[in-house]
Amino acid sequence: MRMPPDITNYTAEVAVRKANYTFGQLAVLGFLAGAFIAFAAEGSTMAAFNLLARADTFGLGKVLAGAVFGTGLMLVVIAGGELFTGNNLMIVGVLRQKITMGAMLRNWTIVYVANLVGSIFVALLMAHSGLFDSGEGMFGAVTLKMAVGKVELSFLSAFILGILCNWLVCLAVFMAYGADSMAGKILAIFFPIWLFITSGFEHSVANMYYIPVGLFIKGNTVYAGLAGLGPEALIGLSWTSFFIDNLLPVTLGNIVGGSVLVGMAYWYSYNKATERNE
Repeated sequence: MRMPPDITNYTAEVAVRKANYTFGQLAVLGFLAGAFIAFAAEGSTMAAFNLLARADTFGLGKVLAGAVFGTGLMLVVIAGGELFTGNNLMIVGVLRQKITMGAMLRNWTIVYVANLVGSIFVALLMAHSGLFDSGEGMFGAVTLKMAVGKVELSFLSAFILGILCNWLVCLAVFMAYGADSMAGKILAIFFPIWLFITSGFEHSVANMYYIPVGLFIKGNTVYAGLAGLGPEALIGLSWTSFFIDNLLPVTLGNIVGGSVLVGMAYWYSYNKATERNE
């Protein structure tokens, strides 16, 4: 097992590898990561929709959803994938002067778009799968209500929830880097992700599934009726509100949470003094 200073050094080495991937590699691995997170999002909602639909069991629903959702990041880290939020840790490589800022931004841009494509692909398949009729339509109703709730967040709220989310996500990735075994990586990922979902924080790539799938099914009057959503709420759920009202502030918050509160914090704590003495 690596200790935190060694994990920080390893994080910089990983940044070098990620910066050297070809466009094709980043596109495919980014697509896969987006799909993996989308699988986690739909599976966690399926597991907990009946609890999430009721105020008196909502917290328990979040706990159950969180227990399932971690599978998405496990697939990314262990099976292989390029995830924008986790790649915010590449800032350590920039600060250690192992890679350039341009190389990091290239990775982030390609991976972000590929994550979006992978997430929407799974959302589209789910929308035509018939699964949202589960629980007499309550699975679809809860999914739709979640999408509406996300685009109704204020910019500041979405930004802060994005910070808190990726603080935990990048801690999960950071700890997984320190584990020697697959079991260790799974445990390192499970608990921080469980905490972030239970808390209700906002993850940009997960929202690339949650909101588009809501857009794909919002025309279903049964789901809307069960969710108690009127025409005004459904009109507010649009591709514009997805990108501007949610994805933009959440992405900015994710960058702060992952790059600043994890990457920069550990670089400063464990490497800055060493660099001065080199």
